Formats: sequence, C-alpha cells, structure tokens
Amino acid sequence: MNFKKIFSTAMAVTLAGSLLAACSNNNNKGGSEASSSPSASQASQTPAETKTPAEIRFTLASEPPSLDPALMVDAQSSIVASGLFDGLTRLNSAGEPEPAIAKDWKASDDGLTYTFNLRDDAKWSNGDPVTAHDFEYSWKRALAQETASDYAYMLFYLVNGEKYNSGEATADQVGVKATGDYTLEVKLNTATPYFNSLVAHYTYWPVNKSAVDGKPEWAADASTMVTNGPFLLKEWKHGDKLVLEKNPNFYDAAKVGFDMATITLVEDASTVFSLFNTDKIDWIGAQAGEVPSDQVPGMVKEGKAEIKTIASTYYYLFNTKQKPFSNVKIRKAFSMAIERQSIIDNVTKANQTPAFALVPPSIAGSEGKSFREMYPDQSFSSENVEEAKKLLAEGLKEEGLDKFPETTLLYNTSEGHKAIAEAAIDMWRKNLGIELKLSNQEWGTFLETRKAGQFGIARAGWGADFNHAINFTYDLIHSKSGNNDGKYNNPEVDKLLDGSFSATDDASRLDMISKAEKIALSDDMAVMPIYYYTTVTMQKPGFKDVVSDYAGHLDWAFGSKE
Repeated sequence: MNFKKIFSTAMAVTLAGSLLAACSNNNNKGGSEASSSPSASQASQTPAETKTPAEIRFTLASEPPSLDPALMVDAQSSIVASGLFDGLTRLNSAGEPEPAIAKDWKASDDGLTYTFNLRDDAKWSNGDPVTAHDFEYSWKRALAQETASDYAYMLFYLVNGEKYNSGEATADQVGVKATGDYTLEVKLNTATPYFNSLVAHYTYWPVNKSAVDGKPEWAADASTMVTNGPFLLKEWKHGDKLVLEKNPNFYDAAKVGFDMATITLVEDASTVFSLFNTDKIDWIGAQAGEVPSDQVPGMVKEGKAEIKTIASTYYYLFNTKQKPFSNVKIRKAFSMAIERQSIIDNVTKANQTPAFALVPPSIAGSEGKSFREMYPDQSFSSENVEEAKKLLAEGLKEEGLDKFPETTLLYNTSEGHKAIAEAAIDMWRKNLGIELKLSNQEWGTFLETRKAGQFGIARAGWGADFNHAINFTYDLIHSKSGNNDGKYNNPEVDKLLDGSFSATDDASRLDMISKAEKIALSDDMAVMPIYYYTTVTMQKPGFKDVVSDYAGHLDWAFGSKE
C-alpha cells in the first residue's frame, strides 16, 4: 500500500504516508436510558442515567483523498475505510485472512476456480442486502477503463481481467460471476494460493450500485456514502475531522466494541504529541499520527512507547523518464552516496534496518523462512562515495551535461520526511558536490504530482497489502502497475513477474520474483531504498485489540475500551 502502498501510506519519522493531525476536543456524547414514564415525584427524585459512549480518538496526517474502494491508494484513506466497508475476507493483525462477508470458500483441485459462499444477513447502510451481485458489479467497475483505478491490476488475477481493463474483452468475459444471490464464482488465470488474502484488499471491497452509478462524488460526503462495515460515517468536516458511529445493523455488531471513532486532521507531529499528553487523543502511530523523532528514545526508555518491525519500505523514487535520472549510472551514484545507518541513527531514531531492496524482512518466503532470509539484499548495492563520484561523472557525460541540472526533491508535508530529505541532500552535497532543492506538498496534492510524473526525485513508501513478495515487486517495478510512479520499465523484469503468476509452485514463483527484484535494484537502481520501517506507537490505558498490524497500519475497528 502506498504510504500504502503509496505507502501512499505515522511512524516516528518512519512513516510512509503523510503524517499529520488536527486538534480534537473530547466531545463525548451523553445519552439517557429510556424507561417507562415515571410519576412526577419519581422524576424529581431519580436522576437520568447517562452512559458515556465508548470512543476511540486518533489523528490522521491529512484528508483521505478518496473513500471509494476502487479509487483508494493510500493508508490514510484505508484506515478510515476499514471501519466503513467489509469484504469477502479480512486480514487479522498478523496478516492472516479470516471470514467476513464470505462465511466460507473452496478452491477447485487445480486452484483455478474459487467459490465463495456469502452470509445472508449483511446489509448496506441504506437497508439493501449485501449480495454476490454487489461483488461482481464492484470488481468489474474497478477494472473498467472509465473508473481509472490505480489498483485495477490487483484484479488481473481474474480471467480476462487485464484484457477488459485494456479494452480487449467485455465485462461479461471477466472471471467473476454471481451464480446466486449469495454465491460468487471466481475464475483465475493461474493458481493463486494467496487469493483468499487478496480479496481482503480494498480494491475487492463491494460498493452499492444504486448509490454509485452516475454519482461520481458519492464517496466525498457523509450524506451520500452507502457502506456495509462495522461503522457508519456520521460526519465528515473536510479539513478538520471525521466522526464514525457504530453500525447497529452490522451482522457482527456484538464484536464491535466502540460506539464511535473521532478522527482529527493535523499535520504537525508536535501537536499530535501534545494532544496525546493532554488526553485529547488515545493513540499515536501506525500512520495515525507520529511520535516526534526527538521524543522517541525517551518515550521508549520510559516504557511509554513501543517500537515494532513492520512489512513496509521507505524509499525515494527516480523519474526514470526524465534527465538526469533516466541514466542508470546517475541513479546508482545517488544511492551509493547516502549513509543509511547515519539517517537511522541521527534522524529517524527508531531502530529501522538499512534497505537495499524493496521486499522487507518480515515478508514471508517458504518453508518457514522469510523472503529476505532466502534472498538477502546485501549484494544488491553498496555505499561507496568514490564509486558514486565516478558513476556521476560518467552519467553526466553520457547525457551531454556539463554539470548536474537544477533538481528538486519532492516530499509530502511532515517534519519526519523533511528531516530525512535534508539529511540526504546534505550527503549528496558533501559526497557528490551537487545541490538539490526541497519542495513539500500536502498529501493529496503530493500524490497527484507524483502520479503525473512532475518530479525528478520524490519520497515514497510502501506497506504490505498482503503477505507476499509479489506485492512489493509487481506493484512497484512492473511497467503496467498503476503504482509505478517512476515509470521504470524493463521487459525482462516484466517477463519474470508475469511468469511468477503462472508458476506451478511457490518456490519457483519466489525465485522469479527474486530475480526480477535483483535486476531492478542491483542492475537498474529503479528506485532508491533507504530503510525498512518500524512503527513507534503510544496508546492510552484501557484499550484492547487496537494495534499496529503486520504492515504498519492502525487496526482499530474491532477494538474496545474498558
């Protein structure tokens, strides 16, 4: 996921998303318990019993760019939407799929056909039943060219999914069909053992056709949103806050412990920290606010904050279609000239691990080993100032440049991202003798600018959508991926990643993925990895099952408060 993913994607300067927040007053509602009409004397003697709603309060770095499942690309949006929508499955905090709208499912012997049996008691917030037809409609909508979903490729696993997206097949030919109101049949191009995890991703979530058709702004306001999750969006004060309330008609309402969630928007980490210390919010971290980096060591030492390794990577994007970063030697020079451990020790201060590839250490491999244990990244690149100088000179000469052109490093507004960018620029100045400018933009604008390719080098981060290495490779370095904002393109890499989908066993699949990653990072320096994330979290006492999940996203919707 742009930090989620893009990576979109509140981690003590480790964030991949846009970490900001705004001040939230403690507006707990008091509600009276109704009883049969008392006599006048009873009314005067018995005070009304009130109950304080169980509430969770946290911050987000910025306004969610979209709450439409087909258009979401970032962690800020998905943290909110995880309370509003429910898919066939949900991933638990360990990244394992569990039943949601699908009560069970089975795969054919060849792994090419999945049949999902849906529960019959799920409802939309407008009262409509949630059916298999909603999923068929929604998946085809996400694939349709006119929807322009950046994550449409997540549905290319379906027979004719990619062809429909490119205009070479019809919607009726796509491998998803409601064979009954509560039975969904899915046909895949190749056996995909992790498909029951894939369908938990928001691109696979259903939407209500009557609320969506012909209404492009349906997901931009609380009054027009129709959802099916554990919470309802009651208020969306743009630029300020969102308020969610428990959905009384949710099929599993007994498992929803919060009566409401108040999510405020602020961009300054110090303000978020102050809100927490003055009891105006209950949580910081996992892309829902960030602990200021200078506070991290002290908070951890005092036992007030926890550092957790997560499946996310912080990196810089090169615009590979634009000089000078169209030259691989210049890209390599930039990567070789920074000191990753120095950035971790002096800037981020949260025990991150230097990164030389995309797939983080916590992503699973096979036979009980992680992907990085099977395929270490240490040989991918090195930090070598003298070699960097040599490569820079050669690259500039090849491009016909006498000196390094004026270039701007783009990042989304955050003190953490700014500090990392300043450190990198200082290293390039000292080690390569070049000067870059800095530019920051608000999260939504930043995503649009990066997507449009209006940058030379830009900050990025990616958090896992599901626990497999393909999620960090196809998504970020395949030429057809909507999240490949640097426009890297190597046919050999594409061929290996495409081939991994048709592999008959996971060992072969992982081997092809590793070869593609090595070519892209070791040979081509498609992007510049900096570190594998950790997240720093702080939580008020009395909360249960509110955690940072395996990918570093706030998992809150099924938490509770004592």
